[in-house]
Amino acid sequence: MEFLVWLAPVLSLVALLFAAYKALYVSRAPAGNDRMQEIASAIAEGANAFLMSEYRILAIFIVVLFALIAVFIDLGTAVCFLIGALFSIAAGFFGMRVATRANVRTANAAMQSGMNRALSIAFSGGSVMGMCVVGLGLLGCSLIYITGNISSMFGFSLGASSIALFARVGGGIYTKAADVGADLVGKVEVGIPEDDPRNPAVIADNVGDNVGDVAGMGADLFESYVGAIVSALTLGVTMRASLHESFANAGALFPLVIAAIGIFASVIASFFVRGKDDSNPHSALKMGSYVSSALVAVAAVVFSKLFFGGFFCAFSIVAGLIVGLVIGKVTEVYTSEDYKSVKRIADQSETGSATTIISGIAVGMQSTWVPIVLISVGIYISYMATGNLYGIALAAVGMLSTTGITVAVDAYGPIADNSGGIAEMSGLDPHVREITDKLDAVGNTTAAMGKGFAIGSAALTALALFVSYADQVKLGSINLLSPEVVIGLLIGGMLPFAFSALTMDSVSKAAYKMIEEVRRQFREIPGILDGEAKPDYSSCVSISTKAALHQMVVPGLMAVICPLLVGILLGTEALGGLLAGSLVTGVLLAIYMSNAGGAWDNAKKYIEEGHNGGKGSPAHKAAVVGDTVGDPFKDTSGPSINILIKLMTVVALVFAPIFTQSGLL
Repeated sequence: MEFLVWLAPVLSLVALLFAAYKALYVSRAPAGNDRMQEIASAIAEGANAFLMSEYRILAIFIVVLFALIAVFIDLGTAVCFLIGALFSIAAGFFGMRVATRANVRTANAAMQSGMNRALSIAFSGGSVMGMCVVGLGLLGCSLIYITGNISSMFGFSLGASSIALFARVGGGIYTKAADVGADLVGKVEVGIPEDDPRNPAVIADNVGDNVGDVAGMGADLFESYVGAIVSALTLGVTMRASLHESFANAGALFPLVIAAIGIFASVIASFFVRGKDDSNPHSALKMGSYVSSALVAVAAVVFSKLFFGGFFCAFSIVAGLIVGLVIGKVTEVYTSEDYKSVKRIADQSETGSATTIISGIAVGMQSTWVPIVLISVGIYISYMATGNLYGIALAAVGMLSTTGITVAVDAYGPIADNSGGIAEMSGLDPHVREITDKLDAVGNTTAAMGKGFAIGSAALTALALFVSYADQVKLGSINLLSPEVVIGLLIGGMLPFAFSALTMDSVSKAAYKMIEEVRRQFREIPGILDGEAKPDYSSCVSISTKAALHQMVVPGLMAVICPLLVGILLGTEALGGLLAGSLVTGVLLAIYMSNAGGAWDNAKKYIEEGHNGGKGSPAHKAAVVGDTVGDPFKDTSGPSINILIKLMTVVALVFAPIFTQSGLL
């Protein structure tokens, strides 16, 4: 059965070839008229310029951390770290490049052929990101395993996690600075529509969708995907004696095979994403997710019997799959305008901004209990199925096995959003905007579901990595009566809050500069509002770029430095307390912030559809304020916490050899 190890690299290459095929499909679609292409070119140039500037800063970080790992750990781990970082960068870069090509072609397809063709192009653009994520992630993990460098594999995970945090934080700050500036001045103060070409921040806003919601989300799930596989694989090696393996190394090979089947399932499921011009595109997108999950579940049963002589490992995989799907559905219930939570916020908006904020916070807090219960049930079932901690790691692999289709559905959202902006700025017929708005409304829901999935997978992945850390440092238990452990626990619980404060404050500072610039242009450039003068879009793009690059450094360094200091000063048990504390508060805070932000966003859109007074009403203005507060909640701080808790755990794993049991104090 050892020959099945080659299934992983082969299907990884299939994913990359499929990504190339989808990229070619998008590129061959007509790009519209000259005005549409001009706007799309400005968005693409802004996105590429930001990524290049971000990568120059990341290059310094990569070189420094590579040197530290090479000196204090070993060269093999350092090389794997470098490969993980480069693969993460490549996945984000290629996925975003295609997304910036797909947006204008989606708008043109909506104009010429209707919603079905527009959905096909937008989803194909998202598929490139999804297939690059799983293709490069599994290719790296499988080749490191095949070459026998299992002990260095956590370096690969660290490289992925490091890039993901900076991509999420930097992209999140960029997109929300532009979004907040555009909304508060354009919508609230001036009263012009969203994506109006008269708004100086509109190009920066559309650029932000790509660098934050495409490249950022892709990097986020890339590191979750890699972390889950690495943890399950290494635990399969160390726990092989208790797994009743049918052949040697079955425990290590099983997660690789399941991940490979997940790629195959995602490719097959993508052909089921088909809509009709009079249908709801959400149904077509969900069909892809359901088909891929069903295929992985069947494969898990077959290979569990083949590898272990029973179905117990399949139970863990299926538990992870079901928890991921249900968390996505629960997220939809709390953030979609089709359900009462969002409608309640819209009702509360009739009495002003304060009640909008209060009701949104309540929805976000209330939304935490179901995902936590689901994650807990998934942990219990997966542990009991195998009788050891390997089952928890398999649950994370199961949840993330369909990452290819999940990222594709999520990345579809910002492409649809951009297509609506291009349609508006190009002055296309109103029926085109109606189609893109319908696609965008579904994109908002899928984005919220994607964030829910990312948080749930982060919890299981972080727990799986925590188990690997405990195994690495021979930590059988954590004594809560130990003062060092309590200190670590409290510091860990505090870190997600401090991290969120930094990222929220960064958005606030950047948005302040953006608002001042937009106001200045409206004040000093006569004729903008009459359409007689063209706004200076480049200055707003520059403000977002500089702010994001400057403000992302401190939060990124925090995730690396804090676990190192606690591990060195207080020892491995205290560091275990820190990881446990950050996991608990981090998951809760991430769910709360992401769902509150999503609910505020869709409450605003619900009012804009004509409910509760419609556009321009006092309720609408209050809802815009709520959406503005929710923007950094759902697109900057909330999603970044996912990566924070995983990155700190991977740092602890990689640098475990330099920590002593008692520390220096």
